[in-house]
Amino acid sequence: MNILVIGFSTRSIVCSGFRAGYNMYAIDAFCDHDLQQCAKGFVKLDIGEGFDASKIRLDEITGLIEGFGVDFDAIIPGSGFETIGFERLPYWILGNDPRIMAEVSDKHLFSIFLKNRRIAHPETVLLQDIGMLEFPVMVKPACSGGGIFNMKVKSPEDLLLLGTKLNEAGMPPGKSKIIAQEFVEGIPASVSVLSTKDRAVAIAVNEQLIGTSWLTEMPFAYCGNITPFETPHASEMKYIAENVILELGLVGSNGVDFIITDDGPVVIEVNARFQGSLDSVEMATGINLLDAHLKAFEGIIEMSSEIKDEKENSSKNKYAGRGILYSDRKMLMTETVRDMLLEINVCDVPVAGQAIGTDEPVISVLSSGKSRDEVICKMKDSVMFIRESLNLLES
Repeated sequence: MNILVIGFSTRSIVCSGFRAGYNMYAIDAFCDHDLQQCAKGFVKLDIGEGFDASKIRLDEITGLIEGFGVDFDAIIPGSGFETIGFERLPYWILGNDPRIMAEVSDKHLFSIFLKNRRIAHPETVLLQDIGMLEFPVMVKPACSGGGIFNMKVKSPEDLLLLGTKLNEAGMPPGKSKIIAQEFVEGIPASVSVLSTKDRAVAIAVNEQLIGTSWLTEMPFAYCGNITPFETPHASEMKYIAENVILELGLVGSNGVDFIITDDGPVVIEVNARFQGSLDSVEMATGINLLDAHLKAFEGIIEMSSEIKDEKENSSKNKYAGRGILYSDRKMLMTETVRDMLLEINVCDVPVAGQAIGTDEPVISVLSSGKSRDEVICKMKDSVMFIRESLNLLES
């Protein structure tokens, strides 16, 4: 089966499909070393400065698809490309309805959806109505992921510097719709869900690494996951996530982000696509998410045979993590350093010659163990080795 993944960063999806035995192809902004090892063919997107996938025309993508010369059985829209309108193409599209995506991807519209259903969620307004909220507040683009443009605003005076800060962070000018949210203190987490049109099954609760100091200098940047996340709120979070996914009519692999507060879990957003937790979920559960995603679109969720038996797994590694290391300066990857990095358990490995900017993701580290602490310890050791290796690169 020939499957094409189109997204800003598709490595995890492509490599999951490769492990499941599919012929994988990619249109991707990075075309990392490990993606190239897993893909039958790939095309690199020219993202330039201030890249905004919503500005790409469907006919441009069609030309890239036809350039493969492959009869694709399915296309999977990845990060940044969920609302392009692939349903107009003559392919089986393994993605959610763009009309649903438009509502889900807009954090302001999604907040209204949650409010109407009395689901705990931070009070959310458009930036022009920020006076309705008490400071501090979280300011962010209505349609954006990764947390790199999120700003904590402590006072009205800070708003005067907001535009400058967003420009310095490199926010594309097209993301002009800005929202303000009640600032919620707590532990970031997510629930991974597989769903058909009439059934949703939560397969994992994940800890989210946000602004982790040994991975990034950006306070709200997404830095990876640890699976599972053990919390007394797990059952409630799974119930909420399953019902939100079902009511939205989402199919396949989708996720719901939470903040776990002293008063319980608060829904932050829905990721109606493959999530960044794919690696840790697959490692911890034994589920191949690409295969499970495809089957969900066929109306099938086969959980019993796919999740590792708890008793059998008790003596093995049951925790897994992915940590995303961000750069602290501009650098250019070399073949020598790339080969050094491949000696440890990493993914998202830049190809030789890849230019990496300040505060951009460099590489991800993977680890597994019998406890969260063991996973974190292994990841920190890998990060230390990577930093030493990156010191050999010229700025």
